[in-house]
Amino acid sequence: MRNILIIGAGRSATSLIKYLLDKSQSENLFITIGDISLNSAQKFTKDHPNAKGILLDVFNDKQRTEAVQSSNLVISMLPARYHMEVAKDCLTYGKHLVTASYISKEMQGLNAKAKAKELVFMNEIGLDPGIDHMSAMQVIDRIRDKGGKMLLFESFTGGLIAPESDTNLWNYKFTWNPRNVILAGQGGAAEFIQEGKNKYIPYHRLFRRTEIIQVDGYGKFEVYANRNSLKYRSIYGLNDILTLYRGTIRKVGFSKAWNFFVQLGMTDDSYTIPNSEGLTYREYLNLFLPYSPTDSVELKLRHNLKIDQDDLLWEKLLDLDLFNGTKTIDVKNATPAQALQKILMEKWTLDEEDKDMIVMYHKFGYELDGKNHQIDSSMVIKGDDQTYTAMAKTVGLPVAIASLKILNKEITTYGVQLPILKNIYDPILKELEDYGVNFVEKEGEYLGYNPDNVGS
Repeated sequence: MRNILIIGAGRSATSLIKYLLDKSQSENLFITIGDISLNSAQKFTKDHPNAKGILLDVFNDKQRTEAVQSSNLVISMLPARYHMEVAKDCLTYGKHLVTASYISKEMQGLNAKAKAKELVFMNEIGLDPGIDHMSAMQVIDRIRDKGGKMLLFESFTGGLIAPESDTNLWNYKFTWNPRNVILAGQGGAAEFIQEGKNKYIPYHRLFRRTEIIQVDGYGKFEVYANRNSLKYRSIYGLNDILTLYRGTIRKVGFSKAWNFFVQLGMTDDSYTIPNSEGLTYREYLNLFLPYSPTDSVELKLRHNLKIDQDDLLWEKLLDLDLFNGTKTIDVKNATPAQALQKILMEKWTLDEEDKDMIVMYHKFGYELDGKNHQIDSSMVIKGDDQTYTAMAKTVGLPVAIASLKILNKEITTYGVQLPILKNIYDPILKELEDYGVNFVEKEGEYLGYNPDNVGS
């Protein structure tokens, strides 16, 4: 049998595991799931004849190397920072590797050795990055094949809550790693290009410079810029493009409210708060407000951020129970960001019956035969339940499909790869359609930022 090792059995691995188990008999597969929690590793294997769960600590050299040696292909669903030890083992023992993470400099450094050993190290094959790459390149290549010249490319993705589960004033709940949501946008200015002009948005302005998009059947959404859009010029071969902008999707109104936390400094992760565990929510909030011998926390906050009492933003803050004087942070030596995460998880954790939703939207502008054209392409996926979420589907299924195609020698582009080649993305996108992951395209009039070529 062909042995596949999956390292990491978290929430994003559920659809991946189910796909491979369902294919295990017809494709002659044996699936080993390794996790630092044996219960998690064995949760989905049960009495399955072609699978087993094992205890696997990625930092335990013996456990890790024995598991890698026993496999034909390794799927790492670990956080990105833990991939390298696995990748080095795959190189040593001659095993293919698949991850959903961005290619790091360290991973790219293994390219020549992986090629020499005829190994595929496929990365960025989840949702974002992953489905965004494949769906974008499919349309871009189609435009180029017709002789078109790309003028504009915008791409936005969001992990959201399905409309039927949207039960709070923020129109948001955590559908993936909460810490990543809290820290979104930090680490440098957002950088992109519009009508040939470089543009920058520093973190303190990020959530106030948003744009509105329309997705048929689902209404309006807002987007804020991702940190670095310009690297995709070389990745997608768009070096001469006038507009290139990537961002994150939220429901309209979220960013303005989130900016409140940014302005106060509550998303800062660079220092710890002494005795944080004993702070009440109210005391935590007051840390970021000026001292007053007479004014209440509520009054100071409204005055400091210029929030009217009848503003919906005020209702959103009340909805989070921020002014509670009895609930405590209960996190020792917490950074402001960690304390905020604790508060938000109380209100934004998915309920058992909740369903999540993934929205992806691309806009392509191009010139063909002297005329400008536009294609709008959107994908909306809802989760089935709390096990097979939309996030798990869109992250795990491309990983699983790519893994099987590598084993079956349908993908033989060796080295450190991302899925931007036609022979890789076409068959994967085609199979994803069988699982409801498909894009709706609409062609129309080109609506570039600056069709009259005025301004900058």
